Amino acid sequence: MSKPIRPLVIRFGRVGDMILLQPLLRRLHARYGEPCELLGIGKHSLELYRDQPDVARVMSLLSHHRPFALSPEQWRVVRALRRMRDVPVYVSEPQAGSLARIRLLLKLAGIPEDHCVFLNDIPLPEAGHWIEHLLTLADATPPAFRDRFEHVNSTSSHVPAFEITAQERADCDRWLAARGLAGHPLVLMQPANKRTMRWNGVRKASDDDKSWPIENWAKVVAAIQAKLPDARILLCGSPAEANYLESIRTDMAQPNVEVVARDLPLPRLRALLAVAHSMISVDTGPAHLAAAMGCPLVVMFGSVAPSHWMQRASFPEAVHALGGPPRSRRVDAIKPDEVIDAWRGLPSRIATASPIRHADTSA
Repeated sequence: MSKPIRPLVIRFGRVGDMILLQPLLRRLHARYGEPCELLGIGKHSLELYRDQPDVARVMSLLSHHRPFALSPEQWRVVRALRRMRDVPVYVSEPQAGSLARIRLLLKLAGIPEDHCVFLNDIPLPEAGHWIEHLLTLADATPPAFRDRFEHVNSTSSHVPAFEITAQERADCDRWLAARGLAGHPLVLMQPANKRTMRWNGVRKASDDDKSWPIENWAKVVAAIQAKLPDARILLCGSPAEANYLESIRTDMAQPNVEVVARDLPLPRLRALLAVAHSMISVDTGPAHLAAAMGCPLVVMFGSVAPSHWMQRASFPEAVHALGGPPRSRRVDAIKPDEVIDAWRGLPSRIATASPIRHADTSA
């Protein structure tokens, strides 16, 4: 009997990039009959894919730009990769700088070139979505493994999906109770994105295509409160964005608005999105997670096209996308009334909720 093979997937992406990777991991799990090994960067890769059924192990580099002489963790990854010289390797990294580092890691680990397939060797159709691009990679077979797997085909969902552990659900329930949020409709808002903050403060709005004026957010909050008087509006983001979000909350001068950016590690955010009423967000990683968790979503696009990057949900009508090329290239071209109408038009949570198996890892 042939030894089971766990494919290795490498992607040095941000939160949204790693969420979009999930259908590829599911497809490879189905093709090879074993969950994947995943090499990523940052704490978010570990938090997203720990205890997920399509991933057997997550390896993550906290920094992949440092010289090897100053980075013991990169050498630890090389040693781990040396034990994977006989597995198919799927490199889904499109960025030239990161791809060069990945190639160096593979070379130092002694992984042959014919064991690998690279996303950059697969053309992206002009109007194609990024997930289809990734699934085309998943359907490819490294030359060294074609005898065994070239004709192994699999169909699987094109929508990212994540499971919630019993511990994550319990943690979220305790947090909601402690914040006095339990029992209220929860509408999440994500005003910031990866470009919002600089080392010296908030980036100028003119230099951020996803910046939306505070007065626009305030109008949307007022409309939400008029429709859902008992709702709590939660301003989400990374801990580094908390002070910026607090300034938005203060300028809004609206009741029942809270900043929760310091309280939302990804496992808790995932559990929160599984129960939230809805989310309104600029195009960023948490918006992709909202769609994956079945949370009705309004998302505003700036300079990137929804045709490539639109968030995907099991029920497509649960995601309303606004803006983006060819209509516009800046979020501030979107009017508050458009966002309010889109939010009012979202289907109810009950109608769109997909079943989620709450994996219990307490044993």
